[in-house]
Amino acid sequence: MITVNNLSFNFGGQLLFKDVDLKFTPGNCYGVIGANGAGKSTFFKLLCGELEPTKGEVSIAKDQRMSVLRQDHFAFEEYTVLDTVIMGNARLYEIMKEKDALYSKEDFSEEDGIKASELEAEFAELNGWEAESDASKLIQGLGLSVDCLYDLMSTLKESEKVKVLLAQALFGNPDIILLDEPTNGLDLDAVMWLEDFLADYFGTVLVISHDRHFLNDVCTNIVDIDFGGIKMYVGNYEFWYESSQLIQRMIKQQNKKNEEKIKELQEFISRFSANKSKSRQATSRRRLLDKLTVEEMPASSRRYPFIGFTMDRLPGKDILFVNGISKKQGGVDLLKDISFTVNKGEKIAFVGSEMAITSLFRILMEEEEPDSGSFRWGVSISVSYFPHDNSDYFNNHDESILDWMRAYSKDQTETYLRGFLGRMLFSGDSIYKSVKVLSGGEKVRCMFSRMMLFGSNALVVDQPTDHLDLESITAVNNGLMDFGGNILFSSHDYEIVNTVANRIIEIKPDGTMADFLGTYEEFLARRAVAE
Repeated sequence: MITVNNLSFNFGGQLLFKDVDLKFTPGNCYGVIGANGAGKSTFFKLLCGELEPTKGEVSIAKDQRMSVLRQDHFAFEEYTVLDTVIMGNARLYEIMKEKDALYSKEDFSEEDGIKASELEAEFAELNGWEAESDASKLIQGLGLSVDCLYDLMSTLKESEKVKVLLAQALFGNPDIILLDEPTNGLDLDAVMWLEDFLADYFGTVLVISHDRHFLNDVCTNIVDIDFGGIKMYVGNYEFWYESSQLIQRMIKQQNKKNEEKIKELQEFISRFSANKSKSRQATSRRRLLDKLTVEEMPASSRRYPFIGFTMDRLPGKDILFVNGISKKQGGVDLLKDISFTVNKGEKIAFVGSEMAITSLFRILMEEEEPDSGSFRWGVSISVSYFPHDNSDYFNNHDESILDWMRAYSKDQTETYLRGFLGRMLFSGDSIYKSVKVLSGGEKVRCMFSRMMLFGSNALVVDQPTDHLDLESITAVNNGLMDFGGNILFSSHDYEIVNTVANRIIEIKPDGTMADFLGTYEEFLARRAVAE
């Protein structure tokens, strides 16, 4: 259990939150949400002792073991996968190394024997004999082969290192688990396994995530960092979102009623204050007016960009024809005889091998050549592209956001561009910021702004939600749902795939494809039956 008492924290002279009182209990999973910069990761650092609060305290019983998902994917390069996972229980790993050092001594003494027996007892108490099998179960559950247990971390791909570090955080049944963006880089099967693991977990779990479906599936409570404070709500993310929207509407309605009443009273006072017969009534109404105040809407740190696509031209009947496209990389098939036809109104989610999907999208946008095969867009089709890697659009440019956007706009006036950028949360002097120094989320918003200027009737979108907060992800989701043209897209966000797609194309590990007409949930149900 974690108890937070009267917690306040200032960072760089800015108050992130104050007077926070919370209690986190075993058997619950708490989703920690808030806008980028609200202080989610800072709150985690306060809980695990990496930062000291400005005021108040965090209390955790001494016998409670806390485990934290590490973000440095290269911190264990010289260790094996097995050792890295077992390090999740620091005391167990320490005992194992002490035992190895003792038993390797040539002059093993009686004192060493006593020490070894003490270590063996503690080792057994910490389930040390099951450590290797427990580590194996975790990495297999996350989709890694048991054969990699004795490989060095330096030999793994970054996506594999992410899974090993997640296994480390889950290892050894810690009492408290802090997970900051645990689904980043995980494939569908690994995310589903993690959801099942956390749903049955006995301890206290806190998780920061931008994956709305994940938060809905695992969370019993939502911890919202906003308005300079931290509040806890019972229920999952969807329940919190609907409740918060309802509360905001109720406050607005009450404010409107108060404003109307104030206006009515002010008019009465101004009309009758000089009239002796009405002066008593005017005085009583003035007293009422003094008591009646309009409740100010809390200044939320949440900001929702507007993402919406309009078509300059309606698409014709022919959209896209793909015939036998194949592509190898390093002698391995990424794409193998890929053929499909896109029909009018279809929004196709591509799932499976991310590298293969990115290669296919690059081929369709003529940024890459296939080894064989061909494709043809319909004559009435204009395409806007959101690439997985947008660095080429920014790294070689010195201009401001305003000038960068001007290069893609028909209307060159600053007034128009300011208004357009304002909807994408670039306001004031921020539009003069150099595009070279933009954050990942700002670059994504720029890329969507660029796409919106083109008026295209087809979109190719490759992993658009990386670096975005929940509010921007929601805006992307709504924009893609409302778009009247065709979309070919891939996304880590379950909700986007499930709410936008009406057709699923899976690119399999061998480079071949499977085509399914229907929603993502229907596709998963069909796949589960087949397995």
